[in-house]
Amino acid sequence: MALHRVLLLGVLALSFGSAFVSAEDEAEAEEKVVDGFSEADRAKMTEGSEKHEFQAEVNRLMDIIINSLYTDKQVFLRELISNAADALEKARFHSVQDESFLGDTKDLEVKIEHDADAKTISIVDTGVGMSKADLINNLGTVAKSGTTNFLEAMAEGGDANLIGQFGVGFYSAFLVADKVSVTSKCNEDPVQHVWESAADASFTVVDDPRGNTLGRGSRVTLHLKEDAHDYLSEDKLKESAKKYSQFIQFPIYVKVKKEVDVEAEEDDEDDDKEDEDEEKSDDVETKDEEEKEEAEEKKPKKKTVFEWEQVNTQKAIWLRAKEDVTEEEYSEFYKSISKDYLDPLAYTHFNAEGEIEFKSILYLPKKAPFDMMDNYWTKKSDVKLFVRRVLVAEKFDELLPRYLNFVRGVVDSDDLPLNVSREQLQQNKIMKVISKKLVRKVLELMKKLAKDEESGGDDEDEEKEDEEKEEKEEKKESKDEDGLWTKFWKEFNKNLKMGCYEDDSNRSKLSKLLRFFTTKSDGKEISLDKYLDRMQESQESIYYMSGDSLDVMKKAPALQIFMKKDLEVLMLPDHLDEPCLQKLADYEGKKFVSIQKADVKLDETEDEKKRFSKIKDMYKPLTDWWKKMLTDLTEGGAMKDAGVKVEKVEVSKRLTDSPVVVVTSQ
Repeated sequence: MALHRVLLLGVLALSFGSAFVSAEDEAEAEEKVVDGFSEADRAKMTEGSEKHEFQAEVNRLMDIIINSLYTDKQVFLRELISNAADALEKARFHSVQDESFLGDTKDLEVKIEHDADAKTISIVDTGVGMSKADLINNLGTVAKSGTTNFLEAMAEGGDANLIGQFGVGFYSAFLVADKVSVTSKCNEDPVQHVWESAADASFTVVDDPRGNTLGRGSRVTLHLKEDAHDYLSEDKLKESAKKYSQFIQFPIYVKVKKEVDVEAEEDDEDDDKEDEDEEKSDDVETKDEEEKEEAEEKKPKKKTVFEWEQVNTQKAIWLRAKEDVTEEEYSEFYKSISKDYLDPLAYTHFNAEGEIEFKSILYLPKKAPFDMMDNYWTKKSDVKLFVRRVLVAEKFDELLPRYLNFVRGVVDSDDLPLNVSREQLQQNKIMKVISKKLVRKVLELMKKLAKDEESGGDDEDEEKEDEEKEEKEEKKESKDEDGLWTKFWKEFNKNLKMGCYEDDSNRSKLSKLLRFFTTKSDGKEISLDKYLDRMQESQESIYYMSGDSLDVMKKAPALQIFMKKDLEVLMLPDHLDEPCLQKLADYEGKKFVSIQKADVKLDETEDEKKRFSKIKDMYKPLTDWWKKMLTDLTEGGAMKDAGVKVEKVEVSKRLTDSPVVVVTSQ
């Protein structure tokens, strides 16, 4: 019996050995298959391939792609996903006209996978696909004679956006790949074809020896350069694919590897029963050992599986009608694009129509970034730019002016060229039109917030008149709470003041949004319109003064006469306030006048004018003496190195309590 057992084990060992060998053979066979092609397939393709020469100097062309158009290699994925989405959109369009167009391949989708061993990335779509002629014409356009004309136009300073007509979007693949293969099948051509090029001034087209493996659509495979192997990382590929495809309407999948628990296979269950029948006479110990081995085999084991994970689960809510989007959806979308944990303060969702059409959602945040003014001159706009739902730029210099760089949101245009860099887009005329409309919409949103708060306050005042004392107190408390515009102003007032200083074309609109402390505002900031409403009838100017703080300004001698005459004065504690008003110069026809300057003119009666003239003549000897003394002191005395020059000394109309004040000339 013992001999029988040994022989049996020997046979099992041999069978396991043969299993190991066959597994190794299979692994070797799999290793030889790259991009779905075996060595035999490759041999057939080499024999039957047609070689086509590019008609332009590829090195020159590649130089333009890499150096002039694309500063970020990662955009290759954006371009290829965009091309795939276009192919899917065409397939969807055809299926609307012809229900049988989709055939057995009904799912319109893009799948992205990588092969770490073969060092390849493949982007597969179920779009319209291409025939042999399409492959030659569409992927060869980049190297036709028109390219030479384009290169000449570029040398003469032509519009780089024209390059979109030359297939450069697809050729951005050569930023990361030294060889590109395109397998494609369309409904009009019964044969599946393979296009290949290594950017060596030629490409080949051949019938696919495997037959129709796609059903319909295209598979673009990139054989990566050594410096692009980081895209073979699953996380990197998912991150890049999500970045450029999160709002594309068709599902985009990335192939991911996962480990799952599986029960041990019970293939040999019948054999085990036969062995038990033959060895009934074995001792109890042997049976116990066999049962233990079976139990161990049935324990859960780890198994590696591959799954397709969708990366663009977020929907492009800006494409939906405003009434179909909930407040919660607006807030969640804001948080996803801004990485802010707070809900937005306000938003505007609009479709721009006319010569340029685009869709947009713009948000005003509740809180300003802690480093907002520190990075004011270098920070770029955080509005994301999409072209046909493909992300073109996350941050853009010219989309919004610097003073609005806190605005978040998205802009999606069908009119912009997709396959050019942000550097080229910045020079695009369409971009300037879009930027102008965005600024107008943001300022309109701010104006609405400000108007709603002011009108809301007035309504509240009216309601309080007929209420009981306790209710009045409650209303007063609620009124004391900051409204939306006040909250916004506290966070972003410096930006709007900078805008007032920098933006000549929108300065008048911005002036309506400005808020200032005054001598009558009880510590609150008011609009210039409210100041005008409270002006005296004979008052011709808007008076202001600047200082380090409100307390310091309230004690200033220059303010005394204005308090006596009950004239309201703007108080400017912020260093940005005065330059802002100086740029404005006037508001609604009323000039801004600093009460700290010498030539401030106040309204006075004829009697007051005669009285002051007599006083001036009376004290002329004193003022002349003071002028001489101060001139000697500043020009030849102890203060000669101070750089101070006394222009004149005169009796003041503006002092009521203080004996003297020093002012600057107007």
